Amino acid sequence: MIETTVSQPSTPLLVIRPDADILTRDRTPNFVGISAKTTGAKGLSMNLVIMPPGAVATPHIHPVHETAIYILKGRVEFRYGQQLEHCQICEAGDFIFTPSGMPHQPRNLSATESVHALASRNDPDEQEQSIPYHLTPEVKHEDQ
Repeated sequence: MIETTVSQPSTPLLVIRPDADILTRDRTPNFVGISAKTTGAKGLSMNLVIMPPGAVATPHIHPVHETAIYILKGRVEFRYGQQLEHCQICEAGDFIFTPSGMPHQPRNLSATESVHALASRNDPDEQEQSIPYHLTPEVKHEDQ
């Protein structure tokens, strides 16, 4: 028979009920749930993202962390790629994975309804490590 020893966690189970949103660096409101600041988390964070009607986030990248998103309500357009040349329309029930370093820009497709999404990442900082992404000018050939 194999015996298993279970060590007691150093922190108790915590319940977070956020009552105010914060504006992230990419200009989307988040209700911070799990983060280093709220729970002492060491390797992840999870937030409720609410994009107001017609909102467009600033193009950005997360240089060192991955992000997983689950759309709870609404429809959002995700543009991504070096020139944001790719586009994916996502809606309630869709899971989205954004690898680190992928330029992207979400946009709420509705003029009347908010998008609600649950976002989780392998970075415990409540203010995600994103940096603005500037598109490179298109290269013009001499014959143009």
